Amino acid sequence: MKFSSRNYLDRETRALELFTRLIAGACIVAGSVLAVPATAATAELGAVQGDLTGGDPLGSMQWPDMKGQFFDANAKTVFDSRIKVTVPLFAEDAMNVPVSFDASAVGKVKKIVVLVDRNPIRKVLEFIPEKAKPSLNFRFKLEQASPIRIAALGEDNVWHVGYAFIEAAGGGCTVPGATRADGSWPQTLNKVAGKMFDANQLRNDARLRVQVSHPMDTGLVAGVPAFYIEEMVLQDKNRQVLARLYPFEPVSENPLFSFDFDKKPLGPVSLVGRDNNGNRIDAKVTQ
Repeated sequence: MKFSSRNYLDRETRALELFTRLIAGACIVAGSVLAVPATAATAELGAVQGDLTGGDPLGSMQWPDMKGQFFDANAKTVFDSRIKVTVPLFAEDAMNVPVSFDASAVGKVKKIVVLVDRNPIRKVLEFIPEKAKPSLNFRFKLEQASPIRIAALGEDNVWHVGYAFIEAAGGGCTVPGATRADGSWPQTLNKVAGKMFDANQLRNDARLRVQVSHPMDTGLVAGVPAFYIEEMVLQDKNRQVLARLYPFEPVSENPLFSFDFDKKPLGPVSLVGRDNNGNRIDAKVTQ
């Protein structure tokens, strides 16, 4: 068999050309294939920043699911910076995280719902102001760093949502409270302490502060079932309802609430309610 360098070179040249074409084709194909994921990734990234969070200013992926869980399917929600939400930057005591909110700038408010994205029990409370201002001060349990939502239903039938973010070491929902740990809660269950404060130089409205002794168990501690106050109703001297409050498990042990009024209600103000075991709350608050 004769060896021809010319034929060998020709074959090598043709092989090189074919290889070059294949590589070029592969690059073109690869370019086309890569373009799709790149476009998809961009769309997905945009959705993460916008669509998949429902436009949430805090970028929480839980928000769309919470909307579906706690609001009607046709409910309209808007993020509203007019709702003032005051929280600590860091929750030093995850079992007693202070929060205050004021939705007065929205106008007449029918109902307020407080939600926490990353708590195992997301709904903290419902508040129907009635004759009170749409503002409240209280404390709650926080399991981990999370956004908190104050959703106020206005007369326009739109849920106006205020928000804040709280950093925390966490664990507030899954450890027993002090009175549960020392066993003292049966001696003080549902006892009420309260006081009415007149307007002063720092505050133009009257304030009613009430505290109810209750362990407010979340049901997330081994061997301790959920045990919490379900309803609290404030009434004036003539039994006119001033406000309705529906706490849930994440509200702190021995809950303390501050209600604000444009003018001082006719006293004495009574507080009636019940917990989820049927124990009654019935007390009058001194002026």
